[in-house]
Amino acid sequence: MSRVVVIGAGPSGLHFAQTLLERGIAVTLVDAGRARAAAPRPELDLDGLKRELPDSTEYFLGRDWQALVRPDDSDEYYGLPPSKDYVFESVAGDAVRGEGFEPLFSYAAGGLAEAWTGGAYPFTEAELAAWPIDPRELHAAYGRVALRIGISGASDDDLQSVFPAHAGLLPPLPLDLHGQALLRSYQAKRERIRERDGVRLGYARIATLSRALGERPACHACGRCLWGCPSDAFYTPSVTLRECLRDARFEYRKGWLAARVEFDGSGRACGVALRSLDRAREESLPAVAVVLAAGALGSSRIVLESLAHAGRRVELSGLMDNRQVLMPFVNLRLVGKRFASASYQYHQLALAYEPGNPRDVAHGLFTTLKTALVHPIVHALPGSLARGTAVLRNIHAALGLLNVNFADERRETCRVGLERSASGASRLAIHYQPDAGEPARVANALRSLRRMLLRLGCVAPRPLTRWRPMGASVHYAGTLPMTRDGGPFSCDAEGRLRGLEGVWVADGAGFPTLPAKNLTFTLMANATRMAQRFEP
Repeated sequence: MSRVVVIGAGPSGLHFAQTLLERGIAVTLVDAGRARAAAPRPELDLDGLKRELPDSTEYFLGRDWQALVRPDDSDEYYGLPPSKDYVFESVAGDAVRGEGFEPLFSYAAGGLAEAWTGGAYPFTEAELAAWPIDPRELHAAYGRVALRIGISGASDDDLQSVFPAHAGLLPPLPLDLHGQALLRSYQAKRERIRERDGVRLGYARIATLSRALGERPACHACGRCLWGCPSDAFYTPSVTLRECLRDARFEYRKGWLAARVEFDGSGRACGVALRSLDRAREESLPAVAVVLAAGALGSSRIVLESLAHAGRRVELSGLMDNRQVLMPFVNLRLVGKRFASASYQYHQLALAYEPGNPRDVAHGLFTTLKTALVHPIVHALPGSLARGTAVLRNIHAALGLLNVNFADERRETCRVGLERSASGASRLAIHYQPDAGEPARVANALRSLRRMLLRLGCVAPRPLTRWRPMGASVHYAGTLPMTRDGGPFSCDAEGRLRGLEGVWVADGAGFPTLPAKNLTFTLMANATRMAQRFEP
C-alpha cells in the first residue's frame, strides 16, 4: 500500500510524522533505527550508580576506555560517554570526504538530537526575515511542540526579546549554585554589562521538565544528564517515536537506509529505493509522497543520488553550520566550595551578545562542570597530573564553560556533491570555506565576553579558549533552501522541492538562514508547520 513515506527519525521526521498522524494521515517512516540501551538502575543518582554498578569503569569510560579525551585533542573539553556511542556509530559503505568540514552523522532512532544538550531557542521575527513564511505560523508551531515535549525557561527576563515567548513554556528549573552566583552578579552590574559589553543574560530554554508531563516525571536532579536521562524528564526524539508507535496508522521501517527517490514515467516521486544497513538487501517502497528528513547532509545525499541515477550530476551550495567556541572559566567566588553532583547538568543560563550589527550577534550557553568527565580539564591545567588533580579539587565547583555560537549564511563556496570511484561507489564530498570576516568577528565577540565574565567575577584564561572545527556543532542547514523566488533545488514555503515533483524537505536543508542558535527546536516546529499544511 502506498503511503506518505518520511525518511529519517530525527526531530524533523518524527514531528512531521506525528502531525500527519494527528491529522489522520497514515505514515511510513524509514530509519536506520539504532536504539540506546536501557538506562541501568534508573532509581539511582549518579553517585549511587558509581557505587552500585558491578563494573562502573566500563559504564563510565567504556570497555576500551574510548570515552577518554586524549591530551593531544586540542579542540574538545568533553568526551561523549559510552552510552552515547550508538548515536555516532557508522554504517558500512557511507563514505564521506570533508574539506574544511568535519561532518558527523547518526543512524540512531532519534538522530543526532539523541546526544543534544536540550537547548530550545525559537528564532525571532528578524531572524526569519529571509524565510518565505509567515513568522506567526512558525511561532504557533513552537507552542505546539513545546506542549508536546515540555520546554522550561523564563519569558520575563533580559532575554525575552531574543527568545520570543510561546505557548507551553514551563517554569525554569531551580538554578544550581553556580547559576545562582552568575545571575546574582549579572543583576548587580546589569546596566554596565549591557551598555559596555553588549551582553544580555538570563535563563536558558531547555527541553527538560520542571513539571510532570503525561507519563514523564519532572527532573529530579539525579546528575545523569550526560549519560542519558533515566526518566525521560530530558527530552530526546526517541520519546516522540514511542508515541508514534502507539498509532495504528504508523509503520516504522527500522533497519533501512534510503538510497534514492524513485520516479514514475511522468517524473513524479512514486517510491524509495532502500538498502539494509549491512548492504545485503535492497527493496523498493511505494509512496504517494516522499518527505526528506534525514538531516541536511543525509537529505542532500539522497537528492544527489536520485539525480545521479537519472544521469544528472550537480552540486548543492549553501551549506551552513554554527561556528562554536568553547571558553572555560573559573568563578573566583566559588573557589574552595563543594560542588553538588545532584543537580541538572547542562546549561541553565544563556546570553546574547548584540554589538549593533545583526550579522555579529552571538548566542552563548553557560555549562558548569559538575559530573562530566574532568580529565580533559585536568590535563589542560599547567604542571603535572598530580598537581592538576590537586588544583581541580579546589576549583571544581568554580569551573564553567561558555559555549558561544555564531551565525552562518549561505555561500557558493560551501557545497556538497558526489564523487564516484572507478568501481561506481559514491562518496559524499563536502567543501566548506568560512567567510573572510569570521576571524575578526569572532575575536571581537570573545574580547567582549571575556570582559563580561571578568565583571561577573570570573576569569577565562585566553590560552584555554578552543575554536571547534566546522561540523562539530552538527547544526547543518541550507543546501535545499526555502525561497520566495524559486531557483533550482530550492523549496517553497510548504517544503516542496522544486525540480523533483512529489518530494518535500522537512529538515535543516530547507533553512535559508542560520542564526547563532541551536536549531533543533526550530527543526521540530518548522516540520510541524509544514505537516499542518501538507497536501500530497
